[in-house]
Amino acid sequence: MMAWKMRTTVCFFYLAAGFCRTVLGVPEVGGELPSIKVFEGTPENAIDLKELFGMKRGILFGVPGAFTPGCSKTHLPSYLAEYKHLKAAGVEVIACVAVNDPYVMAGWGEASRAGGKIRMLADPHAELTRALGLQVDAPPLGPGVRSKRYSLIVDKGKIVTVNLEPDGFGLTNSLAGPALFDALGYTGHIKDEL
Repeated sequence: MMAWKMRTTVCFFYLAAGFCRTVLGVPEVGGELPSIKVFEGTPENAIDLKELFGMKRGILFGVPGAFTPGCSKTHLPSYLAEYKHLKAAGVEVIACVAVNDPYVMAGWGEASRAGGKIRMLADPHAELTRALGLQVDAPPLGPGVRSKRYSLIVDKGKIVTVNLEPDGFGLTNSLAGPALFDALGYTGHIKDEL
């Protein structure tokens, strides 16, 4: 089992400007993805997150909850809209994770037409979320722990970029937008916008 450092530096991006801040309990850039079981589709379909990403380049993004307004109207759709550019940037695996049950995540993926593009992973007991240090209480979503909103770029099992929303819930730097593409070193999406 990997040891997580409880203090690390994470970059927060606001539009074109960025700054760094030390926070507690955030995955360390250069650290490995934890070997934790998450679920896809049903409780019987357990997937080891570290094995899913393996030696590939990928993106793992976490959301507070399936079917919630910010997650359904903005966060997940940003990755679906930029799917072809993410693939062109060399991303081999895109996975969304939430502290929900596998059936809810499967239903949300189906309703969002994410099939074949984004792996919809359930972290029903918040084991992954806690291992990453990204848990948060969100009383409006019900009792218990939820995930902060974030995105990680993973390369060959190592975390190379951490994009964490400063308040845990916002919709600025964890989207499939400029900060993510800058971190991937990809500019092909800009040509399409001109």
